[in-house]
Amino acid sequence: MQSLGIAQLKLGLEKEAVKTLGQGFQKARQAKVSPKQLGESLFFLGLAYLRYGETQNCCQQHSPESCILPLKGGGLHSKPEGSRNAMTAFARVLQILTPDSPRYHSARWLLNLSAMTVGAYPDMVPPEHRALPERVTKSSTFPAFTNIALKSGLTTFSLAGGAIVDDLNGDDYLDVLVSTWNTSKAPTLFLNRRDGTFRRVQEEAGLTHQLGGLNLVHADYNNDGHLDILVLRGAWLADKGRHPNSLLRNNGPNADGIPQFTDVTAEVGLNQNHYPTQTADWADYDLDGDLDLFIGNETTATIQAPCQLYRNDGELFFTDVSKAAGIANGRFTKGAVWGDLDGDRYPDLCLSNMDEPNRVYRNQQDGTFRDVTKTLGLDQPSRSFPLWVWDADNNGALDVFIPFFSPDAGLTGSYYFGFKTRDEHLSGHHLSSGNGQFKNAARSAGLVLPTMPMGCNFGDLNNDGWLDFYLGTGNTGLSNITPILMFLNRDGKSFENITLGGGFGHLQKGHSIAFADLDNDGDLDIFAQMGGAFPVDKYYDALFENPGSGNHWLSVKLVGKTSPRCAIGARLKATFVDNGKTRSVYRWVDSGSSFGSNPLRPWFGLGKATKVQSLEVFWLTTGKTQRFQNLKADQTIRLHEDKDVVEPIALNHTPLGL
Repeated sequence: MQSLGIAQLKLGLEKEAVKTLGQGFQKARQAKVSPKQLGESLFFLGLAYLRYGETQNCCQQHSPESCILPLKGGGLHSKPEGSRNAMTAFARVLQILTPDSPRYHSARWLLNLSAMTVGAYPDMVPPEHRALPERVTKSSTFPAFTNIALKSGLTTFSLAGGAIVDDLNGDDYLDVLVSTWNTSKAPTLFLNRRDGTFRRVQEEAGLTHQLGGLNLVHADYNNDGHLDILVLRGAWLADKGRHPNSLLRNNGPNADGIPQFTDVTAEVGLNQNHYPTQTADWADYDLDGDLDLFIGNETTATIQAPCQLYRNDGELFFTDVSKAAGIANGRFTKGAVWGDLDGDRYPDLCLSNMDEPNRVYRNQQDGTFRDVTKTLGLDQPSRSFPLWVWDADNNGALDVFIPFFSPDAGLTGSYYFGFKTRDEHLSGHHLSSGNGQFKNAARSAGLVLPTMPMGCNFGDLNNDGWLDFYLGTGNTGLSNITPILMFLNRDGKSFENITLGGGFGHLQKGHSIAFADLDNDGDLDIFAQMGGAFPVDKYYDALFENPGSGNHWLSVKLVGKTSPRCAIGARLKATFVDNGKTRSVYRWVDSGSSFGSNPLRPWFGLGKATKVQSLEVFWLTTGKTQRFQNLKADQTIRLHEDKDVVEPIALNHTPLGL
């Protein structure tokens, strides 16, 4: 009966699951099964009750505060039956099981969460089982963000999926595209109305037949000035995941300002050898002026799924050269990003692999790649999912971040009870010294809690010039309910967990994340695509509005000529005087992490500086550097590779959700 009850729960039949699992527990108790079996049975009954309460409250009576720690106001359950019964069940599980059982630690964590949903934490949680959130998030003066997704018209309610935030119709205002891995649903495009709200278009954009897609990545692959979309499918499904990916060419907007998309997958040669995947990245790896494509695939016991490197021939046709290039990987690839790690202009490739060492392939500049993972010390953590490259310490060299992907909420929640994190559970905060060597600085940077990220991304939340990051947590297991985590960069030396103080601790499954100034008020808001793998894990996406920091900023849109038009891979260096100190901040044109798509529009936080003394743009394809002097702060500008002219982009401030 337990298997039936769990299946009912996954399908969103919570009341039926409660009944079935309750009957199963009673039979198990009457049969005098082992304590482990009895505790397991009761654990799933408690989980069904918790999910029942969640559906009745967070889903059916959704508010901007729903499922965001610390739970308060509209986030508290007005219908407490489900959570109250869950508390009783989890408390009994802790009496039956012993700490050597994994379910014990998950039950301990979920007991605290159940109590929080009905305002019974901490008083109704026994002291010996009480979680201590302050161990992870200390009191902070960081201003709280507010979830305004529904007010702004971003009304998606779906399973796990991808998200892109960028200008998709060419009017310079940022739009939002979201997908779901539900194979009966198409991606949804939200166009920016320029009044703080978004309008939903789908059929008008030619998207209705593009079903499913766990992740999305974007680039201007044909250099026509319109951002195109790659839809990735089949992840986690092994030999059942041979779902074709789709490359959607953006033909530009129609008379109503709606971009028109055409599926050109077969036309450009990307319709061969379908493998399960949810990660890909674009780069001009051979520096010939057009974008090439890497797709990371998932090899398992039932399918050999080599990764694919597609070389763009310049005539809008892609050829799979992965075998000759030597980057087939042959592992369970979960994340792929390009970045010039050694400063030789040629993009290198970083891969995260589930349950196996990660890989870094150095570009040999002759169309081939060499595995340098061990040499660089970037093979850990061996249990990983997304990853990204960035300059976390502003030394001008790309660092690599590979978060640890925890297998269950018991381990993730253990840190809230005072457990110390073992080295194998640390994330890989790999800082580059600038000479090709890396050091994992996770522990010294204060990143010592086990995490469970699926989607993630980074950006400068408070415009202080240092990059912060957000981890969208969760996995397919229904009991894996942990808050999404936000970390604030403190001068490149450490990170402060501001999850609770900043209002970021969403409990639903977090997938694709994007940092973007959606209301053009000079700070980065955060869009989070929410939802899990099963119908019971559907949820509303979130948009966290940035209340502002008072610091200054500069946003730059690059237009390539000899280089790829959307300028992916270009490096920028801004030098300015902040509080009397001359500083340099470095950015690269990319979409951020392997599971999240920021705008291809680099953002500089400038602190108190009111101008940028010097902005340098280094173009990978040509190796040339442009320099612009004395740029005023607090503006978005457009720079062309073939012109030494600064073009301001006029964007109206459009307060979100009005």
